Amino acid sequence: MKFQVNRDVLSEAVSFAVKMLPARTTLPILSGVLIEATSEGLVFSSFDYEVSTQTKVAATVETPGRVLVSGRLLAEIANRLPNAPVTFESVESRIQVSCGSANFTLLSMPVEEYPTIPQVEGETGVLPAEEFSSAVAQVAVAASRDDVTPVITGVQLEITGNSLSLVATDRYRVAIRDIPWESTGAVSELTALVPARTMQEIGKTFGHSGNISISITNKDDRELIAFTADNKTVTSLLIKGNFPPVKRLFPEKVENYAVVNTADLIEATRRVKLVVEREAALRFTFANNSLTLEAIGGEQAQASETIDAVISGPEVVVSLKPDFLLDGLGAVHSEFTRIGFTSVENPAKPGPVLITSQTSKDTPSEDAYRYLLQPNLLLR
Repeated sequence: MKFQVNRDVLSEAVSFAVKMLPARTTLPILSGVLIEATSEGLVFSSFDYEVSTQTKVAATVETPGRVLVSGRLLAEIANRLPNAPVTFESVESRIQVSCGSANFTLLSMPVEEYPTIPQVEGETGVLPAEEFSSAVAQVAVAASRDDVTPVITGVQLEITGNSLSLVATDRYRVAIRDIPWESTGAVSELTALVPARTMQEIGKTFGHSGNISISITNKDDRELIAFTADNKTVTSLLIKGNFPPVKRLFPEKVENYAVVNTADLIEATRRVKLVVEREAALRFTFANNSLTLEAIGGEQAQASETIDAVISGPEVVVSLKPDFLLDGLGAVHSEFTRIGFTSVENPAKPGPVLITSQTSKDTPSEDAYRYLLQPNLLLR
């Protein structure tokens, strides 16, 4: 195999191919990047039996062939090569890389032992990349990081007609975002549960790609989803299991709510939480068109701060974990935030607070993002 490729094209392709590789693997061969050279150009692929990446780039191919090389080492080399065309040539069990005055000799890995890269045929639908990336960032933060219950470590994709809902929960909060969806397949209603960490990488990678094509398939008892844009494809195994029906937790209407400046609440929360332990909650008192945050960090330190708020309804006192609250506020993307107070049958137990965006103090936003956060029991 022998080919010549642009330095920047090589660097971008290899960086994409290794992006999804695990930091550590029990099978060294899975740390490799497969390079296939044909008359049509180059294909860079990686696969760890759960997630695969594949990208196609242009190159001048003198001798077609396939090689497998350490992915992270090649990525580091490609990032530091001088600004000149890069020549690859395989010689027996080694790969010679030349670029300007720089020369490297790498050991090739046994390509015949590398697993077959999964291929997902057909297209289920298309959606705007920028909106998809934004939705993933808003929702994935609410997914559980506890692998004991795998089903809630993912982001549930729910396709219904011309809408795609992204849903995530860790039992203490639920995040939902709806975005436009153009169905191109025969089925108009589908669900797919994708690992949240994979979704976050996909959102970052394809955020400026125009449109993303999504394909969902069940092949050889393997449920797969594929995301494709700009000659790049990521496939992922779906998480098996039934995602909890958390959408029913959202109330149709909330009469009692407060509207606050998003930036003011974020900064106040960050300041007041400095004196509490990591898992401790803050007390939030909504009364008299103001919001008072209070923290009791023991004998050593205490803190409180009051900010303006527009309140509809009676006084409300809730206890919320500051980091969970900040995750929701950071995803609002509007100058003001509406905090709705839901009611439950047990008056001694506080209902979840519903966080949504607000265009102004008086006008709710049409943004389809909702964040439901369960309060802690108040310490009397």
